[in-house]
Parts: sequence; C-alpha cells; structure tokens
Amino acid sequence: MARLRLGPLLRYVDRAAATVWVEAGRPCTAAVRCADGAGGESRTFQVGGHHYALIPVTGLTPGTETAYEVLLDGRRVWPLDDPALPRFPPSTIRTPADPADALRISFGSCRWAISPTGRRDPMGPDALDTLAVRLATEPDAERPDVLVLLGDQVYADMVSRATRHRLAARRDLREPPGAQVADYEEYCALYDESWRDPEVRWLLSTVPSCMIFDDHDVIDDWHTSAAWLAEMRATPWWNERVVSGLMSYWVYQHLGNLPPDELAADPVYAAVRASPDGTEALRAFAAKAAHAPESSRWSYRRDFGRVRLLMVDTRVGRVLEESRRAMLDADEEGWLREQALDGPGSYDHLLIGTSLPWLLPHLIHDAEAWSAALTRGERGGRWARLAEDLRRRADLEHWPAFPASFDALTALIAQAGSGPRPPASVCVLSGDVHHAYIAEPTWRSGLEPTARVLQLTCSPLHNSIPAVVRLGFRFGWSRAGRALGRRFARHGRTGQAAVDWERTGGPWFGNQLMTLTLRGRDATLRLDRAQAVRGGGARLRTVRELTITRGTRT
Repeated sequence: MARLRLGPLLRYVDRAAATVWVEAGRPCTAAVRCADGAGGESRTFQVGGHHYALIPVTGLTPGTETAYEVLLDGRRVWPLDDPALPRFPPSTIRTPADPADALRISFGSCRWAISPTGRRDPMGPDALDTLAVRLATEPDAERPDVLVLLGDQVYADMVSRATRHRLAARRDLREPPGAQVADYEEYCALYDESWRDPEVRWLLSTVPSCMIFDDHDVIDDWHTSAAWLAEMRATPWWNERVVSGLMSYWVYQHLGNLPPDELAADPVYAAVRASPDGTEALRAFAAKAAHAPESSRWSYRRDFGRVRLLMVDTRVGRVLEESRRAMLDADEEGWLREQALDGPGSYDHLLIGTSLPWLLPHLIHDAEAWSAALTRGERGGRWARLAEDLRRRADLEHWPAFPASFDALTALIAQAGSGPRPPASVCVLSGDVHHAYIAEPTWRSGLEPTARVLQLTCSPLHNSIPAVVRLGFRFGWSRAGRALGRRFARHGRTGQAAVDWERTGGPWFGNQLMTLTLRGRDATLRLDRAQAVRGGGARLRTVRELTITRGTRT
C-alpha cells in the first residue's frame, strides 16, 4: 500500500490547469481529484530510491476555487486522516478569472527548518508558519496568489540538531564534510524536515509557489570565485555534494517551477520518467550542470496576466575567471534580456527575482566592487591575495562583485522601464542578507526610466542575525559608511556606477515576509513580521505599507 511521504505542493496554476507535486513511499499512480470534477494523474518516477510525481491537473474553471484530494493507487492519502495532527481547512486550487484581476505575491528567503522539540525556537517565530496559521484560522484573511521563495529553502551546511543525529547514525561526522549534508539521501531528509512541518505543509498545498536556489541550498558562498571553486574541487566530498544538491533541487524545487508545456518538452524529465530508475539520467544531467554550467538553465519566466516574473539563477551560471568575471554567462544574460524586453507594452509590472540583491548598502557595494578590482590585479598580486581572502570572509559576492553584470542589469532595467509603452514598475525581488529594506535608484545620466524602479529585499523567513552584523548593516547604510565606501572605490579605481540609490525603507530585522499587490498599473507593498504573542503562538504584524504606483497608462 502506497503512503504519502511528503507533499502535496501546489506549484503551477493558471486559468484552467495546475500541477501538484508529491513524494510517495513506493511506486504507484498518483492522482488529484477536485470537488468540481477537475483532476489528473501521473505514474511516479524514481530517483535515489525515492518516488515522486508531478501531477498535471486539467479541467479547472477560471475564476473558481475548488478543494482537492490526493490519491495513491486509488486510495485517498490527502487530506491526512491523523487525529494527532492539527486540523486545517481543505487544500484548494484557486484559478484566476481575468488577467486584470488583482495579484498578490508574497516573497522572502532563508528559511532554516528545525524539527519540533517543544523548546523555545531560538530563531523566533517562523514567518511561513505564522502566515499558514492566519490563513487557516481567519477565513477573510488576504491569501497570496503565489509564494515566491528566493533561496535557502534548505540549509545543507547548517543542519538542525535532529538532522545532525540522523547524519551521525549514517556515517562518522569526524570525516568531511562533517555535520553537513553529503549525498542525495541526506538532502531528501532536509526537504522532509522542512516541508513536513504541519503548518508549512498545508500552506504549500494550497498556495502556489515559485522557487529558486541560493548558496545554502548547496553551501555557503557557493561559487564565490575561481580560487574558491578550485579548492572545493580538490576535496574528496565536493563532487557528490554539488551533484546531489542539483539533483535534489531539480526534483524538489525546479520541476514545479515549469508550466506543463515546458515540462512536456523537457528532455531530462522525459528521460527520468522513461526509466524504471531515473537516478543515473538525473545524475548525468546534474554532473554536467556542475562542471559545464552553460549546459543547463535554471532561470525561468512566469506571466500572471499583465505581471511578468523572471526568476534568475545567480549561482550555477556564474563565470568565475577574474578577467571576465560575470554573474550570468553570455547565454543566460541574453535569455534575461530577451525575456525582459519581449512584447513591449505587454506587461504592467516587471518583477526580477534574484536571490542576491542588486542594490546593497553603499559600503557593501563599494567593498564588493573594490574586491573585484583588486583580485583581477588592479593593485598587484599582494592586494589581489588580500582581496580574495576578504571576499570570502565577508561574503563579498553579490551583484557589485561582478561589475560588468551589475552594469548590464542596471542598463537592462532602464531599457525595460522606458520606451513608448513602459510598465508602471520594475521591482527587483531579493533575499539573502537577513534583513529587509527598500532602495530606490536614480540614474546619473539621461537614462532615467519612466517606470518606478525599486529594490525590494526581504529576508529571513526563519533565521537569525548576530547583533554585530545588524550594526554592520546599519553602518553600511549610514553617511559614514557611504564615505568609507567612497575610499574603497578610489583605492580600487572602480569608477562610478550608472545609478545612485537611497534607502527609502528599513533596515528591518526579524522573520518577515513582503507582499506585493498588483492591480492594473497600481502596485502596493506590505511588510509583515512574525511576532511571538504572550501565552504562546505568533502573529504577523504589519511593519510598513507603501504605495509604489498609482495611476493610468503613460
């Protein structure tokens, strides 16, 4: 008898179709049955001894909400029938009715999961847990139409106490990589720990999600530099780690990002499903992606009516040679440009999802550009070695650490936000830096776009940040930090960026979630923070609300 091991996760949803991801305990036929008669089924595929299905759901009616069940070999396994677990409302699929309907996108990053212990959570209330409780207990609460998760959905290099015990039962933690994930099976345990949380499990079953990785999905500061990569490749454990990381990301996160027509045309998906055991087909793909990044694409595009979301891979596709260092290789940069400029006037809002912020505190921006200049030899070999060491110690590996890519993204945003039929807004959605803020750029020359452009950064969903790092971020945004940054820029001969920017909101610290509400050419933003309440539990408290755009077409 097949059991539901993990899921369901509601992933892609459009006006008439959806996909639902599940992990089963054995090979079986997985099916979704909706209350309105819609549904679908798929045979499971096998990777690493685990069994998965991405179930296509068809026959949905635009503008409706329908409850659904999951069946394995004809037996209902969702909703769970376990009186020991919390009770939640039925999982539903809500389809949009009209492209002009309001769209709510909630986003954030960096969710470190811990197994329940009954002890006080050292990280504070989980923002996704708290959102789930609000939606489950308040029928009139605003529900996101999609969750955008911007990286660090799992932490392969910083595991919980419970996961550490599991690892110790499998192998000697005195041997590298120690108390970190080593292989595919251990990655599966991470996803199990993160997504089996009852509140998050229900939330992901009823709110569609878009995901992209960041560094901790594999390892801290993944692909920082060529020297870093050479050192990692010299270790006996790195190849298995990165290949398993990409395999598990493909199964647990990437597949669900894709619409049904792209899935149907995906050769890797076809190869994995065609084999009784797709492990080797997926391993070959992941190994090639790890060593020849140009062979794969992890970025993707989603259109929600007149809102375009571009989710950008800022990890695998990096070019690390110091002489031509780039956040995106030429093919990836061309793809991003093509998608952003496709169909002028066809969208009212352009959202660029990049786990790493484009606009950072000024001191950090200048320090990253300085380190990039010195490591390519601007001040000689001694300074190059010092800058490489500092780059790794201080995590100087965001967009400004790839100056040509920063300039290219800046120019693309200006171009996409201009022209005879510009969008109302261009927003860069990011996480990673364990605080939230809003930054607004101004162009130094005559390239100012018509659209309103904002950097919207929200992190973490569930993590913490040391007090000294908080002080560092505050200083980085200060006038004194900006002045120090200019000294870095002069020493590195980095020149002046095409944009200046001001922090117009934040910095805010804590476990938090941002929500964009987009209706026509209007856009509003809300930041909610998870806050513990007396007597137990938590609630989301609104910290900031902002009108981004209001008005008619220009």
